[in-house]
This record gives sequence, structure tokens and C-alpha cells, in this order.
Amino acid sequence: MEPVITHPWDIREADAWKLQQHLASKVIRHDPGNHEIQYIAGVDVAYDNHSDQPLAAAVVLDADSFGVVETAVSEGIPSFPYIPGLFSFRELPPIIQALKKLTLSPDLIVCDGHGVAHPRRLGLASHLGVLFEVPTIGCGKTRLVGEAVEPGIHRGDSSPLVDQREVIGHVLRTQDHTKPVFVSIGHRISLPTACDWILKLSPRYRLPETTRQADQLVRKASAARFR
Repeated sequence: MEPVITHPWDIREADAWKLQQHLASKVIRHDPGNHEIQYIAGVDVAYDNHSDQPLAAAVVLDADSFGVVETAVSEGIPSFPYIPGLFSFRELPPIIQALKKLTLSPDLIVCDGHGVAHPRRLGLASHLGVLFEVPTIGCGKTRLVGEAVEPGIHRGDSSPLVDQREVIGHVLRTQDHTKPVFVSIGHRISLPTACDWILKLSPRYRLPETTRQADQLVRKASAARFR
């Protein structure tokens, strides 16, 4: 799996903001026609507590059974500081290297983070989707930007996440009486379809299986390499 668009990662903060604005203009917020989804990937990153070295994992699941069909892990080097709103510049380089190792090309990638629910409408999920020209969904554990009322207490209940009078995502309850997640368009997908997939991928737990499987893999790999 190779990105369609590439750009430098070790850049100044001001240049990163400008690049975000440019890439945000390329985000497609509707479903592509006749796009069959057979494989879905989840990605995650962990860091060594001592060296701050990142380790990324990519897990590909069968879209029907959620069984794991392929995994990849990649080490990186710290190339961008942690700056709120520029998280993707820190996390995407090792994620991209992990995705490049896959022999299967996922039809959809679910990110543990945000898509257009971002101050400049280019969170990690949107950034990744535009670079690879692949449908992506942002599914964050916490809110980054926007306001919403609390959704109902049952699985499937949701409320719009609004920023500057624009609906940028949905606050979605994936299980009864649990904390909701924050779902947003990444790239080449509509918000209703994104929410449908997150619900489908969360049959038993709060977080989608893509996120859970990628988190488990990166934790195991991190424990083995950074011990």
C-alpha cells in the first residue's frame, strides 16, 4: 500500500498549518459510488517512555467476520513535536510505514482520532485518507473541537457535533450506558455511513474492533521492543 500524495514531515509549525489548510480542501465528504468494502484496517501508535521513539501498528480485518487477516508493525523516529491540532504530523510517518508493509490494501481505514472534527478540518483520519486516497473514518475517544448535547443512553443514539454552525461529526453511543465516541468523516465517506460502520464494528465494546485490535498489537509490540 503506497500513498498517492507525499510531503515533508519535518517542517515548521506555521508551514504545517498551511499544509493542513491545503490538504483539507481535498477532503471528499460523500460515499464513493460502487465501492465494496472487504477489508477494514485500524491503526495505532505507541511511544517508548525513555526515547519517545514511536511504534505504529496496522491491523486488517475482514469486513464481515472482523477476523484479523494481516498485521504490520513499524518503528519510527521522533520527527515532529506534540502540538495540539498538529497531531497527525507526529503520528502519521510511522503509520504510513506500517501501511506500506501490508500486502492487502484496505478498503476503509478507521483511525483512533478525528477527521474533519478538527479546527482546520484535517485531523489524522482526514490527513491519512487524502494521502492514500482511501476512505477513512475518525473515531475519537474524546472531543477535540465543537459542541454537542449528550446523546441518549442506548446503543445507536447520537447527537450532532457542531463547530461554527457546521456539523463536523456525531457523538455516538456504541453501547448502552457507556461513554459515547466522536465520529467524523475522514475522507471519501459520508457521516451517516461512517456512523453505521462504527456501530457495526462495535458489537460488544465501546470502541470499534479496528481500534481494539490495533491497540492490542501495538501494546504487545511495544512491550517486546521497548522493555
